[in-house]
Amino acid sequence: MASGNNDEVRVEPVTSADDFPALFACTCATFGRQTNDGVWQANNPGWDTPEGAAAGAARMADRWRSATRDSQGRPNTVFLKAVAGAGAGAGAGGGSSIAGFAIFVQQSVVPGFGDAPVEDLARAADLEALYPGRPDEQRYLCQADYSLHRRRIEAVKAKRGGDPPATFALDMCVVDPGFQRRGIAARLVQWGLDEAERRGGLECLTEASPMGRTVYAKLGFRQDGGELEHLVDDEFKDRRWPSNVFMRTGTQS
Repeated sequence: MASGNNDEVRVEPVTSADDFPALFACTCATFGRQTNDGVWQANNPGWDTPEGAAAGAARMADRWRSATRDSQGRPNTVFLKAVAGAGAGAGAGGGSSIAGFAIFVQQSVVPGFGDAPVEDLARAADLEALYPGRPDEQRYLCQADYSLHRRRIEAVKAKRGGDPPATFALDMCVVDPGFQRRGIAARLVQWGLDEAERRGGLECLTEASPMGRTVYAKLGFRQDGGELEHLVDDEFKDRRWPSNVFMRTGTQS
């Protein structure tokens, strides 16, 4: 277990692709082993093998490299890392200095104000590369992704006439189990809240697990609606579906 306090961890944007193997290892430790998140595992086949981990890290790096920018030149997707300094100790990710990370995405259906939310994963990702010759698995990923993000999609569309017509979504927040309960998640999320304010007072959205929702609530998020539904075909109903709720910082208008 890591020792020390918050001051031994610094929070900063990712600026090098060299970080992604450690970032992916952190996610494996949390979503793969600690919470056994079935949807994350399905999106990262072979995550617990060297080959699968390398592929997962490469996909994350590709997403970072291909980040678009809004009309003011700001990246629409921001990878943020929490880095353990000297004396912070080693986390569960094999001694990595990465204590956690977050992904924030500026989203809008108005060109120039952010990336449009993904409504059909098959159009946004190479699912054949993930599951070659497995249309059933590809179909499941599409349905699971839409189930998870449906309310976010609706919220982003509702901002079409807003000023600004955009949101700042917390797409992922992960803290290595060896660094948990030290306020790192709160620091990562607070960075995003501050950045959303700098970008014109954007509302922040997220899908929150039981582990994250208490932290988010303390930072001003509120739950909007009940548990997210698993909107999948009957053949997939028995697959593990993590508990998540939709949370946001502003009004529903």
